[in-house]
Amino acid sequence: MDNTEIAEFGKLFRQFLDQVVHREHVDPARSLDLRLRDHLGQPPEEAPIVKASYPAYDHANVHLAVERWFTEPGRSHELIGVASESYRGDSLAEIVEATQRYGRHAVGAVDYAYLPISTDEELACVAFGIYLGTDDGVPYVVLLRGPDEEYGRNKVELDVLTADRDAAKRLLAGVDRLIHEHNVFRGKVLSFQSSPFGDGIGPFRFHPRPALAATDIVLPDGLLARVERQVVGVARRRERLRAHGQHLRRGLLLYGPPGTGKTHSVRYLLSQLPEFTVVVLSGTSIQHVADACSLARHLQPALVVLEDCDLIAESRDFVDDGQPLLFQVLNEMDGLGDDVDVAFLLTTNRADVLEPALAQRPGRVDMAVEIPLPDTEGRRRLLDLYGAGLGLPEAALADAVARTAGTTASFAKELMRRTALFTAEREAATVTATDLSAALDELLSDQDALTRRLLGVPDPHATPGTGAEALPDGEADEFDDDRFLE
Repeated sequence: MDNTEIAEFGKLFRQFLDQVVHREHVDPARSLDLRLRDHLGQPPEEAPIVKASYPAYDHANVHLAVERWFTEPGRSHELIGVASESYRGDSLAEIVEATQRYGRHAVGAVDYAYLPISTDEELACVAFGIYLGTDDGVPYVVLLRGPDEEYGRNKVELDVLTADRDAAKRLLAGVDRLIHEHNVFRGKVLSFQSSPFGDGIGPFRFHPRPALAATDIVLPDGLLARVERQVVGVARRRERLRAHGQHLRRGLLLYGPPGTGKTHSVRYLLSQLPEFTVVVLSGTSIQHVADACSLARHLQPALVVLEDCDLIAESRDFVDDGQPLLFQVLNEMDGLGDDVDVAFLLTTNRADVLEPALAQRPGRVDMAVEIPLPDTEGRRRLLDLYGAGLGLPEAALADAVARTAGTTASFAKELMRRTALFTAEREAATVTATDLSAALDELLSDQDALTRRLLGVPDPHATPGTGAEALPDGEADEFDDDRFLE
């Protein structure tokens, strides 16, 4: 007996033992091996498997794409789960082998994970399930596995088993197409969250899009128009610009002291671009700028917001070549083609720190706009804006404008809130000049010195350019704060 005959005898003997010994107590109605064989019309271990993987944050997109692919004309599917002591760490090949050889797995319930797909909606997505599908009579077995912290899996995986390898590739190409066409992130405002696996990106957090009018923004004359032209104007005239051979990719830097309205201006721009996908990066999440740029490119028109870039101007964390992390950000910006409709919006409280890095990577930022401390007219407009409805006397407002020289927009907002609070504590129906004066006295007192710094008010005793004029993270309404999108 030669080696070929011995191998064939061994294969047949294993099949005999599997059927007689391992399966004698298995309910045929729940046999996963029989279900796969009946569906494929052949032993599943003889069919090739084609694999694909996707980022963890794309779990909902992959789930929806697979569901849509199998519900297109000419196709059908049945979704089943797996029951055994341990299965969630197994690939489709491992499940097929364990089922065929040992009868280890049976048909069970599908595992689901509830994932957000908007600010107020969750979707039940297959976390571990097997699709028994057909496409014009061609049978498929598709295993969908979502991220699983217990098994260290930080991605979404599709294993496609079918007799025709090209058919499996067509399925995966169809899934990619449907992910792009029906992406749940398109047109949404998103921010990154840390991955529970300690590596890579976790799920996105969805935010409501702000609703602001130009009258809600208090900036020096002409400043808002410049900012809006650079970001919104290009978007609204993209076809004309393309016809003239001009690029659409652009970068805008908003700089100035904390609390002056940089974040508020960003919120306004978001409200003027309702069709834009917005990806917000702040703090350590800026290390994922490559993923943000990839998402923006696929879901354009898009806006990538990089908050407090000065914090990474000298940071070499997460960068292999030892260059500052900001250099990676700027290089990723430059890596997008000129024809993509993607705007980058950077904010900083410390332009003096950021400028050297920008000078070494010219061309990424097309415009830098200073958002200064409000002047006399600006402070009056801020008090009118945040004190609308309080009915304060003209003389009291004029006095407050004079006393608040050198303060910020955040300071004006808090002043009006505290004025209303003084009135409420008196249980009075009318706000008076006395309430405004008391609130202003309190905010300008020595005991509220730290409060003023938290509101971005510069320290008059600090040396200019040292960063001590205000706390580094002092600007109100940061992106990582729910108040940003109120």
